[in-house]
Amino acid sequence: MDDLERELIPLEELDDDDNDDDNDSSDDNSTKEGKKSKLPLVNPVCVETPKETGFHQSVRICLEQIREALLHHRWQEAAEYMACYPQMLEDTTRGKQQQYKEITWRIATEILHHHPNSKMEDYNNIYERMKHSGVKHYLMICLEHSFHLLLHGQIHDAKRELSVAESWRHGKESAAQYQRTKLIHAYRSLLDYIIWCDKKHTHSNTDYSDSGNNQDMNNYFRQASVNLKEILKNPGIWDPFILSYVEMLEFYEDHEEALKVLNDYAYDHTFPPNPNAHVYLYQYLKRHDTSERKLMKVLKILHTLVPSHEMMLEYSSLLLQSEKKSDIQKALGVVLDMLDYACWRTNLDVWKRLKDIVKKLQLQEDWKEVVSGKMAARKDWWPALHFTRFHVREDSQDNPQLMEVKASLTSILCPDQMLKYSAGEVINGEWT
Repeated sequence: MDDLERELIPLEELDDDDNDDDNDSSDDNSTKEGKKSKLPLVNPVCVETPKETGFHQSVRICLEQIREALLHHRWQEAAEYMACYPQMLEDTTRGKQQQYKEITWRIATEILHHHPNSKMEDYNNIYERMKHSGVKHYLMICLEHSFHLLLHGQIHDAKRELSVAESWRHGKESAAQYQRTKLIHAYRSLLDYIIWCDKKHTHSNTDYSDSGNNQDMNNYFRQASVNLKEILKNPGIWDPFILSYVEMLEFYEDHEEALKVLNDYAYDHTFPPNPNAHVYLYQYLKRHDTSERKLMKVLKILHTLVPSHEMMLEYSSLLLQSEKKSDIQKALGVVLDMLDYACWRTNLDVWKRLKDIVKKLQLQEDWKEVVSGKMAARKDWWPALHFTRFHVREDSQDNPQLMEVKASLTSILCPDQMLKYSAGEVINGEWT
């Protein structure tokens, strides 16, 4: 829709709108005088000009009608106008053809997605026509076409579409074309993984060993692993691809390679910070009975990245099981960090964990100093986040058990403050 706006809104109309606003708001003229809008204005592409030909006028009006039909979800009407619009592809205006092609591609697929009578054949026709109308969008149209085929269960057709795109070349390869080709390789390998999963499911549900099926599985594994392994050479967020590759490696018991892939994905500093990478590594290590110390090391880094992550409840549990005094103190910090975020404010499990940590911490002689140190930076705003009359009223109605746990911690966490959160102040939701 942004492309349509860029097509249809002339700069002059924007200026006129600004003037109208000024006239309608005469009371604010004194404050608006001399001020210019800071909003960026786009350059119009297809607007009426004094030298506009009949061809351009008809196409522009057609695009306006398509836009109006789309905005009001009149899909049949939009489809009828769209049948005429592709004549714009015949326009030889320099620098405009590629933009017209992309607009045609985007509008046509949007109409087909919503039209009640659209068929798979219609999609295939528009994708094929747009792929061969120019080279700039060829790879991305192939990728989108494969997604559509995949959504309709045509996995092998989707793979065939990407295989054709893999071998496509045009002129000297640009940086953008190189990146798109890598993306095509990755998604083609992901489809190999999906087919491999189907083969594995069939194999696991049969009572006899089929050597032919095993060979097919191995072939798809090899095809998928080639490009999935290459992904780690390109910094980025590749979660579904990494998970697919690790699952296959795990199935063939290549644990050394699977662990290397996950470690590289989590700790390679050329990649953007990705909390999921550390979650995947932790889950893999846990599945293979890794020591608690190694598990805590992974979760420690995750805590640095996302203190509010749900895995922090598990991290605090591991720390609480430790016999080291410092680990108990770390557990206190981890749970308090979680409760710094409103999303955990009414979570009973987190508050129970905090109570368990405090009980174990109280076995240490310096527990008051430890709690005071952790709460020092929080004392000015924590009571407003957790311990007000509003909170006690809400908790007493929604979760009395939570209110009881929180009330038992108020004097420990904030011993020097007169808090309004008290279980004794509310009975059956009423103030005493």
